[in-house]
Amino acid sequence: MRLRARRTGAVLTVLAAATAALAPVGAPAAVLSAVNAVVVWNQHTEDTIRNAGPFVPHVALINRAMVHGAVYDAVNGITRTHRPYLVQVEAQPGDSVDAAAATAAFRMLTHLFPAQSAALQTKYDAALAAVPDGPAKLGGITDGEQAATAMITARTGDGRGGPADVVIGTEPGQWRPTPPAFAIDPAPWAGNVKPFLVPDVAALRSDGPNALTSADYAEDFNEVKAVGSRTSTTRTADQTDAARWWAAVPQEAMLRALATGHNLSADDSARLFAQVGMSTADAVIACHNDKAHWKSWRPVTAIHEAANDGNPATDPDPSWVPLLDTPPWYEHSSGHSCNISAWSYALTDFFGTDQVAFSGFNAVTGTTRTFARFSEARKEIIDARVWAGIHFRTADHHGAVIGKKVAFYGAKHYFQPVF
Repeated sequence: MRLRARRTGAVLTVLAAATAALAPVGAPAAVLSAVNAVVVWNQHTEDTIRNAGPFVPHVALINRAMVHGAVYDAVNGITRTHRPYLVQVEAQPGDSVDAAAATAAFRMLTHLFPAQSAALQTKYDAALAAVPDGPAKLGGITDGEQAATAMITARTGDGRGGPADVVIGTEPGQWRPTPPAFAIDPAPWAGNVKPFLVPDVAALRSDGPNALTSADYAEDFNEVKAVGSRTSTTRTADQTDAARWWAAVPQEAMLRALATGHNLSADDSARLFAQVGMSTADAVIACHNDKAHWKSWRPVTAIHEAANDGNPATDPDPSWVPLLDTPPWYEHSSGHSCNISAWSYALTDFFGTDQVAFSGFNAVTGTTRTFARFSEARKEIIDARVWAGIHFRTADHHGAVIGKKVAFYGAKHYFQPVF
């Protein structure tokens, strides 16, 4: 199926749990050959990120965006159905899309993860071996090289890995490390990275957490205290599953399922992964910039130290434990909400409708969750982070607003069809 312009109207349906089985993480080449080259290299990208060491969500999103932005320019440079992102490669109409996608992804991944170069070389050699020799193959390789070079040049000195302080507070409302690990964000620089789509993430600043003495703060506090406790008697079994499922959300597997389930061509798949990837990357960059601005405490700290917050409607519980271990970065705004909000709005723009049913199997929880439309996922992530005991509801709502703004800006200014 080729999507040259945004579509409206009809309800689109995909069973992500079924189609994702076509390409599980670490799938063998025989399975991957059933899908187009862009989808294959999305899987290789995810495998490479996961194999790189401890998984840091905001870093993974930035790396995915770099890879898929280059793949988009390489593939779209041949088909020329939409405007380029960074560069119009010097492609010929008959150049191999498969060779272009493989080369762009391979060059980006070996640039980002040089320690995995040997394994990536094996995958790349296999990909090129499947493309007939000749000018089309050579042209595709050149197109991929040009796109990757443009991306590497554009992202040089973009703030990744740069200096950034983690501020540990002592006063009520200020962030401090949380149990059980009392860890520190391994990538506090994320909020300082140059965005991919929006001109300035600081312009997306949220209104910030509620004042500690406010009724709104007490409402958020008492909700998460009740429903987010590890021993909660008010949280349902389905809410518990949702909290755990979203903590390790299989969003790339769901994207692959959407691409294969809708029989997207390689160029449409490239645009799908690039639009969603860069929107979600900018959303978490903006979110972590927002976090670093507010430096607010997590529910577990707030509940333990409520005696000092000046709010008579909050009672302390020094023994309170959240359902899930708290991530080691500032609370407000919610990174997962920023991410999934941008993800859902970018998908709505791509398909031209919110009414796309999808589902996803989570290997961590062993469960599948199903949604009738993209907005259902956006709503559930807001709830799920409260059910997990790791966010106040206001932080989730503000994160969703940041993600929406990023996705809307990206859809308006990038990935436009060529008429």
